[in-house]
Amino acid sequence: MMPLCTFLVLLSEICQAPAVNETSGIIQNTGVITATVGETVTLKCYCQNDAVTFLSWYQQSLGGKPLVISTRMKHNTKASIYPAYKERFQVLAEGEKGINHLIIRNVSLSESATYYCGVLEFNAIEFGHGAFLHVKSSLSNTQAVVHQPALEPLWPGDSVNLSCTAYTEPCAAEQSFYWFRHGAAQPAVMYRSAGQCKDLSSQGSHMKNCTLNLPIKSVGSSDTGMYYCALASCGEIVFGNGTRVEIAVPPLLVYCLCVALAVSIIMLLALALIMHKLNQKSCSVCNGNVSHLTTSAASDAMGQDADILHYAALSLNRARERRHQEDNMESDCVYAGVKSRRE
Repeated sequence: MMPLCTFLVLLSEICQAPAVNETSGIIQNTGVITATVGETVTLKCYCQNDAVTFLSWYQQSLGGKPLVISTRMKHNTKASIYPAYKERFQVLAEGEKGINHLIIRNVSLSESATYYCGVLEFNAIEFGHGAFLHVKSSLSNTQAVVHQPALEPLWPGDSVNLSCTAYTEPCAAEQSFYWFRHGAAQPAVMYRSAGQCKDLSSQGSHMKNCTLNLPIKSVGSSDTGMYYCALASCGEIVFGNGTRVEIAVPPLLVYCLCVALAVSIIMLLALALIMHKLNQKSCSVCNGNVSHLTTSAASDAMGQDADILHYAALSLNRARERRHQEDNMESDCVYAGVKSRRE
Protein backbone atom coordinates (compact mmCIF):
# COMPACT_ATOMS: atom_id res chain seq x y z
CA MET A 1 0.00 0.00 0.00
CA MET A 2 2.96 2.33 0.44
CA PRO A 3 3.50 2.93 -3.31
CA LEU A 4 -0.14 3.95 -3.66
CA CYS A 5 0.14 6.39 -0.74
CA THR A 6 3.28 7.91 -2.27
CA PHE A 7 1.50 8.32 -5.59
CA LEU A 8 -1.43 10.14 -3.97
CA VAL A 9 0.84 12.50 -2.03
CA LEU A 10 2.84 13.46 -5.11
CA LEU A 11 -0.32 13.86 -7.15
CA SER A 12 -1.74 16.28 -4.59
CA GLU A 13 1.43 18.37 -4.80
CA ILE A 14 1.26 18.54 -8.60
CA CYS A 15 -2.39 19.53 -8.88
CA GLN A 16 -3.15 23.22 -8.59
CA ALA A 17 -5.61 24.72 -6.15
CA PRO A 18 -9.28 25.20 -7.10
CA ALA A 19 -10.86 28.55 -7.86
CA VAL A 20 -13.12 28.37 -4.80
CA ASN A 21 -11.20 28.53 -1.54
CA GLU A 22 -11.83 28.37 2.19
CA THR A 23 -10.45 30.61 4.94
CA SER A 24 -11.64 30.50 8.58
CA GLY A 25 -14.90 28.80 7.68
CA ILE A 26 -15.59 31.09 4.69
CA ILE A 27 -15.99 29.57 1.24
CA GLN A 28 -16.25 32.14 -1.56
CA ASN A 29 -15.33 32.67 -5.19
CA THR A 30 -11.70 33.61 -5.68
CA GLY A 31 -9.51 34.75 -8.55
CA VAL A 32 -10.59 36.97 -11.44
CA ILE A 33 -14.23 37.00 -12.60
CA THR A 34 -14.94 38.73 -15.92
CA ALA A 35 -18.27 40.31 -16.82
CA THR A 36 -19.57 42.69 -19.48
CA VAL A 37 -21.34 45.96 -18.74
CA GLY A 38 -25.07 45.37 -18.17
CA GLU A 39 -24.80 41.73 -17.08
CA THR A 40 -25.97 40.22 -13.78
CA VAL A 41 -23.20 38.76 -11.63
CA THR A 42 -23.55 36.44 -8.64
CA LEU A 43 -20.66 36.18 -6.18
CA LYS A 44 -21.05 33.08 -3.98
CA CYS A 45 -20.24 32.79 -0.30
CA TYR A 46 -20.89 29.98 2.20
CA CYS A 47 -20.33 29.81 5.94
CA GLN A 48 -21.55 26.97 8.17
CA ASN A 49 -19.55 27.85 11.26
CA ASP A 50 -21.91 27.90 14.26
CA ALA A 51 -19.72 30.44 16.06
CA VAL A 52 -20.38 33.10 13.38
CA THR A 53 -22.97 35.71 14.31
CA PHE A 54 -22.84 38.23 11.40
CA LEU A 55 -22.06 37.94 7.68
CA SER A 56 -21.07 40.88 5.48
CA TRP A 57 -19.91 41.86 2.00
CA TYR A 58 -17.19 44.42 1.27
CA GLN A 59 -16.08 46.20 -1.90
CA GLN A 60 -12.52 47.44 -2.39
CA SER A 61 -11.66 49.36 -5.56
CA LEU A 62 -8.08 49.31 -6.84
CA GLY A 63 -6.08 51.58 -4.55
CA GLY A 64 -9.12 52.26 -2.32
CA LYS A 65 -10.36 51.19 1.10
CA PRO A 66 -12.86 48.39 1.81
CA LEU A 67 -16.46 49.65 1.91
CA VAL A 68 -19.35 47.78 3.53
CA ILE A 69 -22.04 46.63 1.09
CA SER A 70 -24.31 44.56 3.32
CA THR A 71 -24.60 43.00 6.77
CA ARG A 72 -26.96 40.43 8.27
CA MET A 73 -27.24 38.05 11.19
CA LYS A 74 -26.49 34.48 10.25
CA HIS A 75 -29.96 33.14 11.06
CA ASN A 76 -31.74 36.12 9.52
CA THR A 77 -32.41 35.86 5.79
CA LYS A 78 -32.94 39.59 5.36
CA ALA A 79 -29.75 41.62 4.85
CA SER A 80 -29.26 45.34 5.37
CA ILE A 81 -27.93 46.94 2.16
CA TYR A 82 -26.05 50.21 2.57
CA PRO A 83 -27.59 53.22 0.72
CA ALA A 84 -24.87 53.48 -1.95
CA TYR A 85 -25.63 49.92 -3.12
CA LYS A 86 -29.38 49.57 -2.61
CA GLU A 87 -30.33 50.18 -6.22
CA ARG A 88 -28.71 47.17 -7.92
CA PHE A 89 -27.18 45.03 -5.14
CA GLN A 90 -29.02 42.16 -3.47
CA VAL A 91 -28.09 39.42 -0.98
CA LEU A 92 -29.43 35.89 -1.40
CA ALA A 93 -29.40 34.38 2.10
CA GLU A 94 -30.31 31.02 3.64
CA GLY A 95 -29.56 30.64 7.34
CA GLU A 96 -29.52 26.86 7.65
CA LYS A 97 -27.20 26.29 4.67
CA GLY A 98 -25.01 29.31 5.46
CA ILE A 99 -25.60 30.86 2.03
CA ASN A 100 -24.70 34.54 1.66
CA HIS A 101 -24.51 35.24 -2.09
CA LEU A 102 -24.10 38.74 -3.49
CA ILE A 103 -26.08 39.56 -6.66
CA ILE A 104 -25.13 42.62 -8.76
CA ARG A 105 -27.57 43.59 -11.50
CA ASN A 106 -26.66 45.69 -14.54
CA VAL A 107 -22.97 45.94 -13.59
CA SER A 108 -21.01 49.02 -14.64
CA LEU A 109 -17.33 49.81 -15.16
CA SER A 110 -17.13 51.47 -11.74
CA GLU A 111 -17.90 48.12 -10.09
CA SER A 112 -14.57 46.62 -11.14
CA ALA A 113 -13.22 45.87 -7.67
CA THR A 114 -12.36 43.14 -5.20
CA TYR A 115 -15.31 41.74 -3.26
CA TYR A 116 -14.76 40.12 0.12
CA CYS A 117 -17.17 37.97 2.10
CA GLY A 118 -16.59 38.60 5.80
CA VAL A 119 -17.85 37.12 9.07
CA LEU A 120 -17.95 38.27 12.67
CA GLU A 121 -16.75 35.53 15.04
CA PHE A 122 -16.07 36.20 18.75
CA ASN A 123 -15.79 39.98 18.14
CA ALA A 124 -13.20 39.39 15.37
CA ILE A 125 -13.85 40.12 11.68
CA GLU A 126 -12.44 37.58 9.23
CA PHE A 127 -12.39 37.80 5.44
CA GLY A 128 -12.25 35.36 2.57
CA HIS A 129 -9.53 35.61 -0.06
CA GLY A 130 -11.76 37.82 -2.18
CA ALA A 131 -12.73 37.77 -5.86
CA PHE A 132 -11.80 40.51 -8.32
CA LEU A 133 -14.67 41.44 -10.62
CA HIS A 134 -13.35 42.72 -13.95
CA VAL A 135 -16.09 44.60 -15.80
CA LYS A 136 -15.25 45.35 -19.41
CA SER A 137 -17.09 47.36 -22.04
CA SER A 138 -17.87 46.19 -25.56
CA LEU A 139 -16.99 49.71 -26.79
CA SER A 140 -13.79 50.75 -25.05
CA ASN A 141 -12.45 54.28 -25.29
CA THR A 142 -9.03 53.32 -24.00
CA GLN A 143 -6.31 52.73 -26.56
CA ALA A 144 -4.13 50.23 -24.71
CA VAL A 145 -2.67 46.81 -25.36
CA VAL A 146 -1.14 44.60 -22.68
CA HIS A 147 1.07 41.73 -23.81
CA GLN A 148 2.45 38.85 -21.73
CA PRO A 149 4.81 36.23 -23.20
CA ALA A 150 4.17 32.55 -22.65
CA LEU A 151 6.25 30.63 -20.10
CA GLU A 152 7.63 27.11 -20.26
CA PRO A 153 6.91 24.71 -17.39
CA LEU A 154 9.29 25.19 -14.46
CA TRP A 155 11.13 22.74 -12.25
CA PRO A 156 10.52 22.87 -8.49
CA GLY A 157 12.90 25.36 -6.89
CA ASP A 158 13.48 27.39 -10.06
CA SER A 159 13.29 31.18 -10.11
CA VAL A 160 11.42 33.10 -12.78
CA ASN A 161 10.81 36.73 -13.74
CA LEU A 162 7.35 37.29 -15.25
CA SER A 163 7.34 40.17 -17.72
CA CYS A 164 4.61 42.40 -19.09
CA THR A 165 4.61 45.07 -21.81
CA ALA A 166 1.85 47.67 -22.21
CA TYR A 167 1.33 50.14 -25.04
CA THR A 168 -1.00 52.94 -23.97
CA GLU A 169 -1.83 56.50 -24.85
CA PRO A 170 -1.36 59.27 -22.29
CA CYS A 171 -4.31 59.82 -19.99
CA ALA A 172 -5.26 62.73 -17.80
CA ALA A 173 -6.06 60.37 -14.94
CA GLU A 174 -3.46 58.35 -13.10
CA GLN A 175 -2.33 55.15 -14.78
CA SER A 176 -1.42 52.18 -12.62
CA PHE A 177 -0.31 48.61 -13.18
CA TYR A 178 -1.38 45.61 -11.13
CA TRP A 179 -0.58 41.92 -10.92
CA PHE A 180 -3.46 39.49 -10.46
CA ARG A 181 -3.38 35.78 -9.81
CA HIS A 182 -6.13 33.28 -10.65
CA GLY A 183 -6.35 29.64 -9.58
CA ALA A 184 -4.16 29.81 -6.47
CA ALA A 185 -4.95 29.67 -2.76
CA GLN A 186 -4.05 33.34 -2.23
CA PRO A 187 -5.87 36.64 -2.79
CA ALA A 188 -6.42 37.61 -6.43
CA VAL A 189 -4.85 41.08 -6.23
CA MET A 190 -1.13 40.73 -5.57
CA TYR A 191 0.30 44.23 -5.60
CA ARG A 192 0.46 47.52 -7.46
CA SER A 193 3.40 48.35 -9.71
CA ALA A 194 4.56 51.64 -11.13
CA GLY A 195 6.23 50.10 -14.14
CA GLN A 196 8.94 51.63 -16.28
CA CYS A 197 7.42 53.72 -19.05
CA LYS A 198 9.11 55.17 -22.13
CA ASP A 199 7.63 57.94 -24.27
CA LEU A 200 7.48 57.02 -27.97
CA SER A 201 6.92 60.58 -29.22
CA SER A 202 10.44 60.62 -30.64
CA GLN A 203 9.38 57.77 -32.92
CA GLY A 204 6.41 59.75 -34.22
CA SER A 205 3.83 58.07 -31.96
CA HIS A 206 1.73 59.54 -29.17
CA MET A 207 1.76 56.15 -27.36
CA LYS A 208 4.11 55.15 -24.58
CA ASN A 209 5.70 51.82 -23.85
CA CYS A 210 5.64 50.49 -20.27
CA THR A 211 7.27 47.35 -18.92
CA LEU A 212 7.02 45.69 -15.53
CA ASN A 213 8.31 42.46 -14.00
CA LEU A 214 7.22 40.07 -11.29
CA PRO A 215 10.03 37.98 -9.78
CA ILE A 216 9.18 34.61 -8.25
CA LYS A 217 11.90 32.79 -6.34
CA SER A 218 12.00 29.07 -5.60
CA VAL A 219 8.80 28.11 -7.41
CA GLY A 220 6.62 25.60 -5.56
CA SER A 221 3.14 24.11 -5.88
CA SER A 222 1.61 27.13 -4.09
CA ASP A 223 2.90 29.43 -6.86
CA THR A 224 1.11 27.68 -9.71
CA GLY A 225 -1.74 29.43 -11.48
CA MET A 226 -2.49 32.11 -14.06
CA TYR A 227 -0.83 35.50 -13.56
CA TYR A 228 -2.42 38.56 -15.18
CA CYS A 229 -0.86 41.94 -15.77
CA ALA A 230 -3.45 44.75 -15.84
CA LEU A 231 -3.40 48.44 -16.68
CA ALA A 232 -5.85 50.80 -14.95
CA SER A 233 -6.17 53.81 -17.25
CA CYS A 234 -8.88 56.41 -17.89
CA GLY A 235 -11.45 54.66 -15.71
CA GLU A 236 -11.02 51.25 -17.36
CA ILE A 237 -8.90 48.18 -16.65
CA VAL A 238 -7.15 46.38 -19.48
CA PHE A 239 -5.93 42.85 -18.79
CA GLY A 240 -3.19 40.97 -20.53
CA ASN A 241 -3.60 37.48 -21.95
CA GLY A 242 -2.05 35.99 -18.83
CA THR A 243 1.02 33.88 -18.10
CA ARG A 244 0.54 30.39 -16.71
CA VAL A 245 3.01 29.20 -14.11
CA GLU A 246 3.11 25.42 -13.84
CA ILE A 247 5.58 22.90 -12.51
CA ALA A 248 6.89 20.26 -14.90
CA VAL A 249 6.76 16.61 -13.87
CA PRO A 250 10.07 14.76 -14.54
CA PRO A 251 9.67 11.83 -16.98
CA LEU A 252 11.44 9.52 -14.54
CA LEU A 253 9.01 10.51 -11.82
CA VAL A 254 6.06 9.79 -14.12
CA TYR A 255 7.52 6.38 -14.91
CA CYS A 256 8.07 5.60 -11.22
CA LEU A 257 4.56 6.68 -10.36
CA CYS A 258 3.09 4.48 -13.10
CA VAL A 259 5.13 1.48 -11.91
CA ALA A 260 4.13 2.12 -8.29
CA LEU A 261 0.47 2.35 -9.29
CA ALA A 262 0.68 -0.90 -11.29
CA VAL A 263 2.37 -2.74 -8.41
CA SER A 264 -0.24 -1.45 -5.99
CA ILE A 265 -3.09 -2.65 -8.21
CA ILE A 266 -1.50 -6.11 -8.55
CA MET A 267 -1.05 -6.34 -4.79
CA LEU A 268 -4.66 -5.35 -4.18
CA LEU A 269 -5.90 -7.97 -6.66
CA ALA A 270 -3.74 -10.66 -5.07
CA LEU A 271 -4.98 -9.80 -1.59
CA ALA A 272 -8.58 -9.83 -2.82
CA LEU A 273 -8.08 -13.30 -4.35
CA ILE A 274 -6.53 -14.66 -1.14
CA MET A 275 -9.34 -13.24 0.97
CA HIS A 276 -11.91 -14.79 -1.39
CA LYS A 277 -10.37 -18.24 -1.02
CA LEU A 278 -10.17 -17.92 2.77
CA ASN A 279 -13.82 -16.89 2.91
CA GLN A 280 -14.82 -19.92 0.85
CA LYS A 281 -13.00 -22.28 3.23
CA SER A 282 -14.43 -20.66 6.33
CA CYS A 283 -17.94 -20.78 4.87
CA SER A 284 -17.67 -24.53 4.12
CA VAL A 285 -16.73 -25.20 7.77
CA CYS A 286 -19.50 -22.92 9.05
CA ASN A 287 -22.14 -24.65 6.91
CA GLY A 288 -21.19 -28.09 8.36
CA ASN A 289 -19.98 -29.69 5.13
CA VAL A 290 -16.68 -30.92 6.61
CA SER A 291 -18.16 -32.27 9.89
CA HIS A 292 -20.96 -34.03 8.01
CA LEU A 293 -18.50 -35.81 5.75
CA THR A 294 -16.35 -36.84 8.68
CA THR A 295 -19.33 -38.19 10.63
CA SER A 296 -20.57 -40.12 7.61
CA ALA A 297 -17.17 -41.73 7.08
CA ALA A 298 -16.96 -42.71 10.74
CA SER A 299 -20.46 -44.20 10.65
CA ASP A 300 -19.63 -46.27 7.57
CA ALA A 301 -16.47 -47.61 9.20
CA MET A 302 -18.35 -48.55 12.34
CA GLY A 303 -21.00 -50.31 10.25
CA GLN A 304 -18.37 -52.31 8.46
CA ASP A 305 -16.81 -53.36 11.78
CA ALA A 306 -20.22 -54.38 13.06
CA ASP A 307 -20.71 -56.62 10.05
CA ILE A 308 -17.35 -58.30 10.49
CA LEU A 309 -17.59 -59.05 14.21
CA HIS A 310 -19.92 -61.88 15.25
CA TYR A 311 -20.00 -63.66 18.56
CA ALA A 312 -20.32 -67.47 18.68
CA ALA A 313 -21.46 -69.48 21.70
CA LEU A 314 -18.82 -71.69 23.22
CA SER A 315 -19.71 -75.31 23.78
CA LEU A 316 -17.76 -77.28 26.43
CA ASN A 317 -17.89 -81.06 26.43
CA ARG A 318 -16.23 -82.53 29.37
CA ALA A 319 -15.87 -86.31 29.48
CA ARG A 320 -14.69 -87.78 32.62
CA GLU A 321 -13.87 -91.32 32.84
CA ARG A 322 -12.93 -92.88 35.92
CA ARG A 323 -10.38 -95.33 35.59
CA HIS A 324 -8.95 -97.33 38.12
CA GLN A 325 -6.30 -94.71 38.60
CA GLU A 326 -8.23 -91.71 40.10
CA ASP A 327 -5.19 -89.49 40.09
CA ASN A 328 -5.21 -89.24 36.19
CA MET A 329 -7.62 -86.84 34.43
CA GLU A 330 -8.15 -86.41 30.69
CA SER A 331 -7.37 -83.03 29.27
CA ASP A 332 -10.29 -80.72 28.27
CA CYS A 333 -10.40 -79.54 24.59
CA VAL A 334 -12.23 -76.31 23.61
CA TYR A 335 -13.15 -75.47 20.00
CA ALA A 336 -14.47 -72.12 18.81
CA GLY A 337 -15.66 -71.33 15.33
CA VAL A 338 -15.71 -67.70 13.96
CA LYS A 339 -17.54 -66.98 10.76
CA SER A 340 -17.53 -63.70 8.91
CA ARG A 341 -20.78 -62.87 7.22
CA ARG A 342 -21.28 -59.82 4.98
CA GLU A 343 -24.68 -58.67 3.96
